[in-house]
Amino acid sequence: MTRKKSKVNWDPVDMTVLANEQVIDGRGWRSGALVEQRELTQWFLKVSDYAEDLLEALDTLDRWPEKVRTMQRNWIGKSEGLRLLFELVPSPLSEARSIEVFTTRPDTIFGASFVALSADHPLVADIAAKDETVAAFVAETRRQGTAAETLEKAEKLGVPTGLHVKHPVKDGETLPVYIANFVLMDYGTGAIFGCPAHDQRDFEFASRYGLPIIPVVLPEGADPAAFALEGEAYTGPGKLYHSEFLDGLGVDEAKKKIAGYFGNRAVDNRPQGVVEVNYRLRDWGISRQRYWGCPIPVIHCEVCGTLPVPRKDLPVRLPDDIPIDKPGNALDHHATWKHVDCPQCGRAALRETDTMDTFVDSSWYYARFTDPKANEPTVPGVANAWLPVDQYIGGVEHAILHLLYSRFFARAMHKTGHLGMDEPFKGLFTQGMVVHETYRADGEWISPDEVDISASDAGRTAKHRQTGAPIEIGSIEKMSKSKKNVIDPDHIVATYGADTARWFMLSDSPPERDVQWTEAGIEGASRFLQRVWKIVMEFKGLREDTTPDGTSTAGVEDLLKIAHRAVQNVGEDIEGLRFNRAVAQIYELSNALAKFQQTLDGGASAPQLAALEDGVLRLVQLVAPMMPHLAETCWVELGKSGLVADALWPSVDPAYLVDSAVVIAVQVNGKRRGEITVPVGAAKDLVEKEALSLEAVARMLEGQTPKKVIIVPDRIVNVVI
Repeated sequence: MTRKKSKVNWDPVDMTVLANEQVIDGRGWRSGALVEQRELTQWFLKVSDYAEDLLEALDTLDRWPEKVRTMQRNWIGKSEGLRLLFELVPSPLSEARSIEVFTTRPDTIFGASFVALSADHPLVADIAAKDETVAAFVAETRRQGTAAETLEKAEKLGVPTGLHVKHPVKDGETLPVYIANFVLMDYGTGAIFGCPAHDQRDFEFASRYGLPIIPVVLPEGADPAAFALEGEAYTGPGKLYHSEFLDGLGVDEAKKKIAGYFGNRAVDNRPQGVVEVNYRLRDWGISRQRYWGCPIPVIHCEVCGTLPVPRKDLPVRLPDDIPIDKPGNALDHHATWKHVDCPQCGRAALRETDTMDTFVDSSWYYARFTDPKANEPTVPGVANAWLPVDQYIGGVEHAILHLLYSRFFARAMHKTGHLGMDEPFKGLFTQGMVVHETYRADGEWISPDEVDISASDAGRTAKHRQTGAPIEIGSIEKMSKSKKNVIDPDHIVATYGADTARWFMLSDSPPERDVQWTEAGIEGASRFLQRVWKIVMEFKGLREDTTPDGTSTAGVEDLLKIAHRAVQNVGEDIEGLRFNRAVAQIYELSNALAKFQQTLDGGASAPQLAALEDGVLRLVQLVAPMMPHLAETCWVELGKSGLVADALWPSVDPAYLVDSAVVIAVQVNGKRRGEITVPVGAAKDLVEKEALSLEAVARMLEGQTPKKVIIVPDRIVNVVI
């Protein structure tokens, strides 16, 4: 952990610092307030020291979704490029002699048309002090924040500094120096050169300010005399042209050659170009100016400096009598808590009043849970026995905030001896969110329970349930209190029951996708619950009122096959978190049971009644993980003792998993014309006979012999005529 001055994202409502990841569309993730830029002294965790390790290890996380691994790769943002010195044209505006840029595309240097500086670049402060226009632009740029998403969406704006640099490969030419709102000080050098033809941000910037756009990479197969950009930069592969000694080289070859060229030249007695690797990942600023969060265990003494709290005084506990009548950090306003003796000299000193970002806690709780009552943060032997977590389930919104920090913490704890591994989570599953329509009236959000929806040929309309006023139907979004598109779970439970709510969410879509909450969907789930109850009660009545008659086995084998296959498939689907597929298997079983019951209206044989009982019991056990209340009630009604939750999972007879017949598609000249049902593994002559006897095939043959009959056993027949 280190302490340093830094530009930070300041939330003026929460009155605290936010990490870049906590700034969404330029606003605080919790308050929604527009974020400001301030320079404060903050505590940081050295996440950047682990950038390469965190990046490389992503390839080992083969049980993580690729989209999450991609998000982390992009956030770490490894880029190999060149530090390149541009010699400044002498100017009274600055005493500097050069500007150092970092570029990942040195091959495009012949297409350079400007240099751009971050608003926080050292050169800018002197210019802003003399130029009100520059000063105003800098202030506005700092208000927009530094979150990557914000910068990507923001309009690319800049202001000229009045400075120029010498073009490093075109003698006698100069390039203007701008300040641009999309250049960050904490990435590379805080300065770039712009090649608008081959970078989209540069393209937008140059288009706005009338700067030259010079293509220097020609796509494969393009005519150099005719190639032109069509409203956007070309960022694909190709050969260099308009680039003198780089002409004809591929992009990678050109990068190497130009790096060698600049490495042999000097500016300000330094090599003009140096190959370098940069990472987008920054150190994690953990200081938060608020009461909640773990105290940072540090004491500030005017004589001894900044010291750690002695081990014997850990943990530092927050006061219970915290004042909340003033804005800002409540710990600063407490009368006594922050006052403490220096552990080294005994003089009066002050505790650190910043607390840690709450993501610090969530970054290592998995290790603490292995022995939550231990006197030490972890008991390594116990933690190593339990970890890593075999299956982690969480929202994709935590792909960076939580999961990347957790990976960092595991490495840090490994280094300090608290843990014996680097990766905390073997498998990761990112579930979807429950979403709902949004509603607005007069600019205010309206909750669904205040809205009446009607549908007609013209579409859906909404009105206020009490006033009748028209209401605007908005987009479908994640349920949130701020937009009032939340369904009260107590109302759902009171109206439909908890089992119905669970069944709807599990059955609606794959669990990695969002679930759209609809009244029709919940009503459909409720109807299925009633159907299961009806199947159970009808069987119970049949069992009690029927004296088994005869030994008929009609339908028995088919029903047992469906029941045993359902158990097999539902078990596999639950294990694989494919809950909607498990639900589909249960629907199929319930349909089969209902149809079988209908065939027994005239009486049932002992084998039929036994098969039906077996199927109904299996149905109850299969729905139990999803509708436990219904299942337990059904279990009692069926006369079973104990709880269905404690019963063993139903066994499966492998014989019922094997098909005795198979449906085979029949094609004529590659086009499907029908299908046949034959025994599994049927001889080719039987398959051919059945295929040729199909009416559609016989009609096309018109009594002629086919040229060829191609048979893929148990799969397909293709008749060539």
